[in-house]
Amino acid sequence: MKTLNICLFLLTVIGFGSGCTGNQNSFANNNDNANIVKVTANKPINQSVANQAKEKVIKKEEVSDVKAVNTDKELLLAIKVDQFDRFRLKKIEKEVKSDLEKTYPDYKVLVSTDQKMYLELRQLEQKLQKNHTNKKTLKKEFNTIKKLMKEKA
Repeated sequence: MKTLNICLFLLTVIGFGSGCTGNQNSFANNNDNANIVKVTANKPINQSVANQAKEKVIKKEEVSDVKAVNTDKELLLAIKVDQFDRFRLKKIEKEVKSDLEKTYPDYKVLVSTDQKMYLELRQLEQKLQKNHTNKKTLKKEFNTIKKLMKEKA
């Protein structure tokens, strides 16, 4: 009877131990599975710079998602940061901005980690994706978001 109790105890400990270590790989590579929606709009509104910037930024391990929109000379980018890395928001924002300024010296780059900017850029991206906007309204909404970003800074 005593050996049966010891065997059951060992099986229980092994069962709990193996159950707790099974999902480590699924959390380690969360950026590999991140979806980047590339905005493909009609010819006058080219979003290739924004798409390239999103691909570059999403590779950073602390970034979980990114939204970006560009005009002829400006690039707006909003990043979503993993929960633990939110303590370093300003540092991450500064690193991303400096990397993008080096990559795109002809563009004025604005980066934000603010959730509101992320949502605003997501809406604007969706409008561009569905071709529900033209250059004039893009510029108007772009300037509104840019103004909001500067207020937060």
